[in-house]
Amino acid sequence: MPLAPARRRRVLIGSAVFACLALITTVLVYTGVVMPTRLFAAKYDVRGIDVSHHNGAVDWPRVAEQDIAFAWIKATEGSAHVDSRFSANWAEAQRAGIATGAYHFMSFESPGSDQAHNMIATVPRVAGMLAPVVDLEPYGSFKGNLPPAAEVRAILDPLLDALEDHYGIAPVIYTTPSAYRAYLVDAYPDNPIWFRSVAWPPRVPDGRDWTIWQYSNRDRLDGVGSEDEAYVDMNVLSDEVSLDSLVVP
Repeated sequence: MPLAPARRRRVLIGSAVFACLALITTVLVYTGVVMPTRLFAAKYDVRGIDVSHHNGAVDWPRVAEQDIAFAWIKATEGSAHVDSRFSANWAEAQRAGIATGAYHFMSFESPGSDQAHNMIATVPRVAGMLAPVVDLEPYGSFKGNLPPAAEVRAILDPLLDALEDHYGIAPVIYTTPSAYRAYLVDAYPDNPIWFRSVAWPPRVPDGRDWTIWQYSNRDRLDGVGSEDEAYVDMNVLSDEVSLDSLVVP
């Protein structure tokens, strides 16, 4: 039975209003004005950021004034690449009094031992620095086409072992939900997990506790931003651990 004209108008108006609200919400989330995870992350006391050359020249003293306790800085990628802003970020963040660590973006295309050598040659071991991080996530053509677990672990295992031997502390593994399910479930119990979940509170697939949660990739912070990237990644430390537990001896 067809709807009466008045009721049809109400349905059409309601649908239009709903579509407009959905569009506005999508735009606000995309531009970082609204980030649902901020509400959940606000309960954690220790906040930090992670940056690379994409973030441009960072004003680290200004960052330190905004309740930012820690920063992990991109150092290397694969077996040969060194981030162009690493040296400057590394020195300036430490001078600003921020607890500082370095991260390596893991490639699926070169041996783990070569990748470890790249990071070790780039990042000095300094007592009091934060533990090294291995960034394990799909990229480029591997998004939606993850390599087999055996192949990835053949790279990851020697990479983690070499970094732990050199820096004297178990590396942190940064990961996405898809990479965790593919490679980390019920494995690597000694490595702290840095879990990316920017749409809702983190739920690690095997129920493991996370150590660091990346809750936003579209935040804004005074002193951080460039023509290439206006936003910054924001993170919190779990209340169950202290930052001191992640410090190189």
